Amino acid sequence: MALPRRRVAARMSGGASEVIRGAWLGAEGLEAVLEQDLQRRGVTIDRWHGQLALSRQPSVFSPWALDVWEAPEQVTIPSIKGAAKILRGHQRNWGLYAADFFRRAALIEENLPPIKTALLTFPTAAPTAPLGAWTLLTPDTMLFSARKSSPFINGAPKFVENRTGPPSRAYLKLWEACTLLRRWPQPGETCLDLGATPGGWTWAIAQLGADVTAIDRAPLDPAVAAMPHVQFQQGSAFGLEPASFPEVDWVFSDIIAYPARLLALARRWIESGRTRNMVLTVKFQGDTDHETVAAFEAIPGGSLRHLAHNKHELTFFWSQAGTEAEAPSAPAV
Repeated sequence: MALPRRRVAARMSGGASEVIRGAWLGAEGLEAVLEQDLQRRGVTIDRWHGQLALSRQPSVFSPWALDVWEAPEQVTIPSIKGAAKILRGHQRNWGLYAADFFRRAALIEENLPPIKTALLTFPTAAPTAPLGAWTLLTPDTMLFSARKSSPFINGAPKFVENRTGPPSRAYLKLWEACTLLRRWPQPGETCLDLGATPGGWTWAIAQLGADVTAIDRAPLDPAVAAMPHVQFQQGSAFGLEPASFPEVDWVFSDIIAYPARLLALARRWIESGRTRNMVLTVKFQGDTDHETVAAFEAIPGGSLRHLAHNKHELTFFWSQAGTEAEAPSAPAV
């Protein structure tokens, strides 16, 4: 649901003289969804800089943003080295969002301390070192934020992929989710994968050594079904009663379903008290169901996040521990 081309061009042509207090990096093709969500939170986007939404209103969290620049500052830069000096004066690590003035931005970047950008080998926790973000609005105007919501440059982790084992690339969503959580299923823990077929998430869970029961009406990919630690149960994820299972450590689901139906499933499992953690993909078809997004956000111990590997989707995180305190296991936002 991208913004109409003519509208994007008009909004991006605005000057850089206004004071920018809020900045959100939108996923490609979902700019309109981010704008709708921010409007519901009382924020008006004044203009776009590439996929970066800019506002004179302060930054607030939006689950549809790949990255939220939490404290943007706007400065006139005296020179390339002067721009780098300004950034280094705040902290060491900076990630560039380049939407224009690419050569000048690259020269500034060359004067900043290098950042290790090696591909991540899962399982690994998200980095904890402070990371800021910056961009050039004009050749002489820089916008930067020393604090942002994602620990990754432009909100996008990059993994060493497995191109032979999993039956689909959906496993990357689970890898990204667990990386942000800084936790993942451990050997000996029990997991359910609801609506598992063809088995991308089941494959990823079993690779960790955890025991996973995959549930779907259609059979798993044979190679996944044959993996150690995998059991398959034919049936409907929505017809499953939590009471029919012993308590599990994790409930996962990447099933295609109407968001309201998935919300009911999540509530049923949470109210049953039979899982300690939950990671679900909330998928939208056609228009975005913002009311159901708000209902997911209202669940104690839960949080929503648009992952770099999501499409028109959000990932719902929930932990039993988070219902008793400020959810320590939820991704930082």
